[in-house]
Amino acid sequence: MPTVYLAGDPQADRLLAEDPLALLIGMLLDQQVPMEWAFSAPHRLAERLGLQRLDADTIAEYDPDALAQIFAQPPALHRFPQAMAERTQKLCRIVREQYNNDAGALWGGVRTGAQLVARLRALPGFGAQKAQIFTALLGKQFGVEPEGWREAAGPFGEEGSYRSVADIVDDESLARVRDYKKRAKAAANGGDAPSVPGREG
Repeated sequence: MPTVYLAGDPQADRLLAEDPLALLIGMLLDQQVPMEWAFSAPHRLAERLGLQRLDADTIAEYDPDALAQIFAQPPALHRFPQAMAERTQKLCRIVREQYNNDAGALWGGVRTGAQLVARLRALPGFGAQKAQIFTALLGKQFGVEPEGWREAAGPFGEEGSYRSVADIVDDESLARVRDYKKRAKAAANGGDAPSVPGREG
């Protein structure tokens, strides 16, 4: 089991390492909020649902209004709790119906990186960049290495690029990724550093 360093909380990180659905939901929520907020949310969600591990079928069948309230309960699981509760429920329905309630099956049977990116892009909230970042995360930290995964992950698949959550394994790498994002943002605003696409994760 890999050691994950994304939530900034040992219990939350342990769930991300052990539970593929938690990792997938954390990536879904990693948008317009700090990384630690997004990746600690699956653990808080599990606690609020009374679960040891997240279950796609349970979330898929949950009353939508009640789930939105769970997301909004302080501390909120996201800056936009209702919208993200809806996306999370849609994602869980896909996991239940297309992957037999097993989020890990989404990447467990893929043969190529391109196939993995395509599967991820079919999920709610996963644009091209988020799909590439998650592919890189799976390859770099979880040993999911289908043929051509680095190429499919684009710049996020490069070794030592420190561009995204895929490269964060400790305090030092976290600082390097944040520095990269800061320079990229400055470049987008007219600075000198190389520019990259807008942050999705």
